[in-house]
Amino acid sequence: MTSFPDAAADWLAGRRGVARAALAFGLGILAALALPPLYGAPLLLVAFPGLIWLLSGVDRARGAFWIGWWFGLGYFMLGLYWISNALLVEGDAFVWLVPLAAAGLPAALAIFTGLSCLAAWGWARASRSDLTLSLVIFWVAGEWLRGHVLTGFPWNLIGASLGFSNGLSQFAALSGAYGLSLLAVLVASLPAMLARRDLTRPAGWTPALAAAGLLAAVWLGGLWRLDNARVTMTPDVRLRLVQANIAQEDKWKPSRRQDNLIAHMRLSERGGQRAITYFIWPETAVPYFIGNEPSRRVLIGRLARPGGGVITGAVRLRRDEAGGVQIWNSVFALAPTGALTGVYDKSHLVPFGEYVPWRAVLTRLGLDKLVPGEVDYSPGPGRRTLHLPGLPPVSPLVCYEVIFPGAVLYPADRPAWLLNLTNDAWYGRSTGPYQHLEMARLRAIEEGLPLVRAAGTGISAVFDPYGRALGRLALGARGVLDSPLPRPLASAPPYSRWKDGVVLVLVLLLGAWSLLLGRKS
Repeated sequence: MTSFPDAAADWLAGRRGVARAALAFGLGILAALALPPLYGAPLLLVAFPGLIWLLSGVDRARGAFWIGWWFGLGYFMLGLYWISNALLVEGDAFVWLVPLAAAGLPAALAIFTGLSCLAAWGWARASRSDLTLSLVIFWVAGEWLRGHVLTGFPWNLIGASLGFSNGLSQFAALSGAYGLSLLAVLVASLPAMLARRDLTRPAGWTPALAAAGLLAAVWLGGLWRLDNARVTMTPDVRLRLVQANIAQEDKWKPSRRQDNLIAHMRLSERGGQRAITYFIWPETAVPYFIGNEPSRRVLIGRLARPGGGVITGAVRLRRDEAGGVQIWNSVFALAPTGALTGVYDKSHLVPFGEYVPWRAVLTRLGLDKLVPGEVDYSPGPGRRTLHLPGLPPVSPLVCYEVIFPGAVLYPADRPAWLLNLTNDAWYGRSTGPYQHLEMARLRAIEEGLPLVRAAGTGISAVFDPYGRALGRLALGARGVLDSPLPRPLASAPPYSRWKDGVVLVLVLLLGAWSLLLGRKS
C-alpha cells in the first residue's frame, strides 16, 4: 500500500507545465504566510517538502530553475506587497510603477530562489547526494547572496518565521539570521524524506524525527539561555521614545512642518519630563535643516535637563561655493543648549528611495526617487560609534540599515547599544512594519546588545540583548515610551565575533552529510 508521502511526492513530481508552475507559486505563498506578523511556521512543513517533491520530478536544468522561480515569485509577491503602498504616498505620480513593485521586484528577487533550486537539483544529480539537504544548503546560499549582491536586500529571510519564539530566536546568537534560515528550512524539509523518491535518499521516519528533535533541542537550549540571563539597567539613564504617528503625505508639506515639530515637542513634554535623560525622536522627525538652524536646535534642546539631550533624525544639508547642494539622511544629538554633540550620516541608502542608481540612464526611462526632492541623498562614510554625554557609546542605524546581519556596528569601537531611527509611514498599515521590527530584534540577539527603536508611525520598542521587548508602541499609535536602557552582555555572542563563518561551517557539515547519504544509497 502506497503511503501518503509517497503518493503526494509522486503526484507532485508528475506535474508539468502550467500546473507545476501554479503549484510552485502556491507553495511560495504558503511559505510567505510563515513570516511576521502571522508566523504560520507549520505551513513550512507543507511548502518545502512540496518544493522538493516538485524538483524530484525534473529532468532538465531549466525546469529546476523555473520551479524555484515560481516559488520565489509567490513568496515575494505576498511577503513584499506593502512596497506598493510607498508608491501611492505621493498621489498619482508613481502609480504607474505599482505593477513593477508588485510583480517586477518579486520577479527579480525570485531569480535567487530559482538559482538555489537549480544548484540544489544539479548538485544532487552530479554527486548522487541528497536533494533535501542540497536544497537547504543552496537555499541559505541564495539568501546570503540576496543579502549582499547589488547593495543587498536581506528582507524576509525565512528564518524570521521562527521569531514567534524567544527560545528559538536565541539560535541567532550563534549563527545569525542566516543560521535561523538554515534551521527553519532544514526542519521543514527533512519530512520530505518520508517519500521514497530517487533524489531524496530516504531514511524512513528517521529524518522527520531528527527534525523534531533538532527543533526541540534548539528551543530548549534557547530557554536555558534565557533562564540564565541576567540583564541589568544602565544607571542614571532614562529614555523617552516619541512616536508622533504623522502620515507620510503630511510629513513634508510646508503648511504642516511647524505643526509636526510641535507635535514631537508636546509629546516629549507629556506627563512631565524631569526623570528623562534623553528624548529620542524617529528618522527625519524634524522637518527642517537643523544643522544650519541654531535657533531651532536651541528650541528642541530645551526639552532636556543638564547632562542629557535629544537625539533625532533630520536631513543634513550643505551648500558649496558654486551653489551646489548635498544632503544626508542623518541622526543629530543635541545638548540642552542646542549644541551638536554628535552627528551620524546614513551610509547604506535605499535604491530608488534615497538615490537613483545609474541615474543618467534610468531617469531617461522615467525612473526617479520615491521621496520628495530632486537631489539624491549622499551616503555617509560608514558605521560609527557615537560617544554622547550621559550615555554609553551607541551605534546609530537609520531605517533599513538595521536589516543587515553582521553590519550594524563599528567593530574597532564596539558600542554598548544599538539605536534604530526609522520612518515606517511609507509602509502604511501592512505587514511591512512588523517584518522590519523582527529584523531589528534579531540584531540585538546577534550582537548581544540592547536595541532601541524609535519609529515615526510604529512600531517603536526597546529590546534587551536577548531580543526580549521591555516595551513597545503599537503601529498607528501616537504616544511615548519611557524606558531604562539595558546593559549589553558581558561578552559578545559567537555570531558577533565570527559573523557568517558559523553558517559556513554548518553548511559544510550538511554538505558532508548529504554526500554520506548518497554513498550509502
